[in-house]
Amino acid sequence: MADKFAVGDVIRLKKKHPCGASQWEILRVGADFRLKCTGCQHQVMIPRKLVEKNLREIIHPAP
Repeated sequence: MADKFAVGDVIRLKKKHPCGASQWEILRVGADFRLKCTGCQHQVMIPRKLVEKNLREIIHPAP
């Protein structure tokens, strides 16, 4: 099974970031994801299971 996430993808999650943006850029993929908010550039580490659970859509897939 191919992994549906790649570094450089922009994703939308169910909940918005406190700055108001709902889109995140993926910086690291593994057991944990490093995501960067596209609104305020804040970076967070989130477990893979939580990202998969809260994913709405992949907006810009990496080439």
